[in-house]
Amino acid sequence: MGCRLVSDVALAKSFPYLLPEECKILCSFLEYKKCAKDEVFIRQGDPGDFMGFLLTGKLAIKKETSFPGKFVLVAILESGSLVGEISVVEENPRTATVVAMEESEILLLTHSKAQQLLEANPLLAVKLLKKIIRVLGARLQKSSARLAQLL
Repeated sequence: MGCRLVSDVALAKSFPYLLPEECKILCSFLEYKKCAKDEVFIRQGDPGDFMGFLLTGKLAIKKETSFPGKFVLVAILESGSLVGEISVVEENPRTATVVAMEESEILLLTHSKAQQLLEANPLLAVKLLKKIIRVLGARLQKSSARLAQLL
């Protein structure tokens, strides 16, 4: 399905916290997606039912403002980044819009596939959830630091 289109080197780079055999297991739960430059990958307000592992390219994270059609750039994600990771745990509407800044390759993990992974391979699922928690923690620290600078 998804990972057959991706080299083992790209997978190892994207999942350095996993053993090669764990990478292969995880890949059986992932789907491959290629985004063209300027393609909207995630739209703010849409249902959040998957997360992505950015293999190649760059993604812009944009938040809508109170002015229709106007956005604030929140972050730029590069290869190796996670995007939409909260959706693996909780299916809530998307809180930001994600646009490909250049052609990008992404591996998708749907909420339902994440639940299947948890049942089929709990140790691998825990490794993945630990990674998600570390990423969320780092992003929260950055947001707190930016907020402190503004105040």
